[in-house]
Amino acid sequence: MASLFSKIAAFARSPQGRRVTEQVKHAARDPRNKAKAQQLLRKFRKR
Repeated sequence: MASLFSKIAAFARSPQGRRVTEQVKHAARDPRNKAKAQQLLRKFRKR
């Protein structure tokens, strides 16, 4: 039985996984999304 990590790695190497990876990278470069992510991190670190 394949481990979860190996399944994720296989997906990342697939064409669909590469497409999703590029979409995530593009979203991460957006300043608004970056600000939202930082705001969420601050919220969770306060707890």
